[in-house]
Amino acid sequence: MAHDLADFLGDVGPLVFYLAVWGLVFAGTALFVGVFIPFITGDSLLFGAGILTGTNPELSIWVLAIGVGVAAVLGDQVGFWLGRRLGRPYLTRRGGRWVQAGVKRAERFYELFGWWSVVISRYIPWGRVFIPPIAGISAMSYWRFLSANIVGALSWGVLITVIGYFAAVDPSVRPVAYIVAGVVILASLVAGIRAWVLDRRARRTLPE
Repeated sequence: MAHDLADFLGDVGPLVFYLAVWGLVFAGTALFVGVFIPFITGDSLLFGAGILTGTNPELSIWVLAIGVGVAAVLGDQVGFWLGRRLGRPYLTRRGGRWVQAGVKRAERFYELFGWWSVVISRYIPWGRVFIPPIAGISAMSYWRFLSANIVGALSWGVLITVIGYFAAVDPSVRPVAYIVAGVVILASLVAGIRAWVLDRRARRTLPE
């Protein structure tokens, strides 16, 4: 991903590069793009962009990371607003059986974790797309959602971007940066597995 981003940067320059990264982060949740191409709207994009920023003096990690945080917050806010305004039919129209299965998983995930689901879902590709509109449909208060959205955006978007930067710019902390990145990715997997296990347990307790 970092190599592809470097080629892209060489073709378009820093400003368009920033806008493209921010736009992908925003579109990943606001426009449902992350459902179909999570690889270029999620962790890999942010980590690769951070690495490239650490190796290219034309780029600023502060500009990139702050923009990523803002784009992540705005993307989720749009998803929340669409869910609040358009209701469950908005999700029902979002594709075929595979997408609808993701919607059902996200609904159950939201029921299990509430406020924390908005934060945790940042680390789960399908979760960060579906949870915001589901929170809106479920009438979660605006300020409650916004607080969880900001925490999630900072702990996911900004953190992963900055980790990528330090992995490139400082050899002494590079091993630590890669370890932290690995922990973040592992946390994504654990969160997904935990949600699945809790869902299975809850289903067993339901009366037939």
